[in-house]
Amino acid sequence: MSRPTEPDAPVDERAAAAADPEAWRIAGSRLLARAIGELAYEGLVRPVPGAAPDAWSLALPAATYRFRATRDRFDGFVVDPGSVRREDDASADGPTRADDPALLLRDAAPELGLAGGALVDALRDLAATRAADVHLARRRPSAAALADLEHVALEAHGEGHPRMVLNKGRLGFGPSDLRRYAPEHAPDVRLAWIAAHPDLATHHGLDAGAFAAAQLDEEERERFAARLRQHAAGDPSDWAWLPVHPFHLERELLGLLAEELATGRVVVLGTGADRHRPLQSVRTLANVDRPDRHDVKLPLAIRNTLVWRGLSAEHSAQAPALSAWLARAIEADDLLAESGFVALAERAAVTLRPSLVRGIPELPYRYAETGGAVLRQPVHEILRPGERARSLAALTLVGRDGRALVTELVARSGLDAETWLARLLDALLPPLVRFLVRHGVAFCPHGENTVVVLDGRDVPVRVAVKDLAEDVNLVPERRPEHDDLPAAAAAVLLRWPVGELRHSLLSALVAGHFRTFAPLVADHLGVPERAFWALVAGTLQRCRDDGDRELAARFDELGLFAPRFERIQLNREQLSGDAFHERAERDEGFDLAEGTVPNPLADVDRDAAAVRVADLLGGAPSGRAALAGARR
Repeated sequence: MSRPTEPDAPVDERAAAAADPEAWRIAGSRLLARAIGELAYEGLVRPVPGAAPDAWSLALPAATYRFRATRDRFDGFVVDPGSVRREDDASADGPTRADDPALLLRDAAPELGLAGGALVDALRDLAATRAADVHLARRRPSAAALADLEHVALEAHGEGHPRMVLNKGRLGFGPSDLRRYAPEHAPDVRLAWIAAHPDLATHHGLDAGAFAAAQLDEEERERFAARLRQHAAGDPSDWAWLPVHPFHLERELLGLLAEELATGRVVVLGTGADRHRPLQSVRTLANVDRPDRHDVKLPLAIRNTLVWRGLSAEHSAQAPALSAWLARAIEADDLLAESGFVALAERAAVTLRPSLVRGIPELPYRYAETGGAVLRQPVHEILRPGERARSLAALTLVGRDGRALVTELVARSGLDAETWLARLLDALLPPLVRFLVRHGVAFCPHGENTVVVLDGRDVPVRVAVKDLAEDVNLVPERRPEHDDLPAAAAAVLLRWPVGELRHSLLSALVAGHFRTFAPLVADHLGVPERAFWALVAGTLQRCRDDGDRELAARFDELGLFAPRFERIQLNREQLSGDAFHERAERDEGFDLAEGTVPNPLADVDRDAAAVRVADLLGGAPSGRAALAGARR
């Protein structure tokens, strides 16, 4: 029986990368080495020493891997990518060069508890990460060119979470979607807008008119209002207007809102004129045509790293109130105000839940978090003339010329490397510690969530943090500083003992970011790792010494200088599949932890380190080096 003939479907040839076997091999070799190192760090696989001091072997059920590696200050493995060799029963000629991380994952699958669909998902995630690495390497400019980029443009060169192996999977995106929406492709994205009947959606922080006026020109608002009048009765200003990611509208919302669309209770208004660029989180986009307009955080029907990238209605609704409270806390605290610390305000939100999913018991969180939007203060707004912003994660980038971005910044600053690092740490750590010990507030200041502001000479002067409503935690006890926190906002914030909240510093920064940054500083700036950790410890010690007795006691309760602290296992959590199944709630606890790691701050002479940091900062009080520098 013959098949009916059909016209060929159009093929977007740009969706697939051109064949480049050597680039694929290089990316695979690097990813393989990072995978061995991170899986070994978390204890998921266990290398054993070889004959030479830096020789190691890893025996897996299907093969043995041999490689050279050094140990870092956390008992982790830094694997030399070019040294990895694989040997199995079929290797008649002995070990062969290994550059296929997918084969490693298959070899290690029994050890990792991966099989069936979970293994396929992990392999797809790995392949997408490797493809993104190839693209990033292909378009990476020199360090000087990186240093010339503005914040949003620099975000397109980010490499993802440094500690997660499968860090750019974006499962749900196809190749064309990646090109259109993934940050490494620096796409121009125009957002769709919809209007929802007021019993389906609610505005918070700004009313519907002000929300739309903050993001749309008058002509756009008039055009959208005219379309709404065509398809629905009533005053357009009574409806909730919200932006929607075009991928999410097509992939998720048009189906979930089919009844509302058919009955006119939801109307697709059209596409906004402004171009937006995705930041590293993918679902948050910055306006490149009007940088003064808000960043837009949207739900996105993809699974990336540990979770589906939805948007919690409960947290979004309280984002404006929480942001206002944090702003008041900064203004009322002399250290925070003088440090220039900024919590990028989530000024407005709109929440939407389709009627299709209402009232369903044990509704998977991915469907509960499928509608809404948050407007966040743009980084552009906090910059003074001559200043630039870079994410903390961007400081680990190395240009195509082999020169690190941070090397270029230090050279432009005119400072020596240790002084520049002391300025960075003084801008970063004191406000975070102050919020924790005085206000009982912990942020999640990992590399992508933290923005470093540098002056016209590329000297760090202050920092900003983002992702407030979903990532701010409080201590259990109520403090006077919490008295003006609205009860509804307080109710959605998680509360954890101080021993847990210290992970906002030790896990997110010390082990999460500095574990990558310290070796880079040693290799590219010539500042030995021991000296870098002394700068970190000295900066923290000054935070303690500059506080009163009560704050010093609270600081000591954190245990930041303990000999060991808990080992966070992000890869175990991801590969276990627990983060991916259709459960009713996202994991709101701290990341999975098992075992402990050495603390590189523990063996530092902290008093001497604090004196050294004070000397490098010209005697400025803790957290105020930028202010003191401006006055000189």
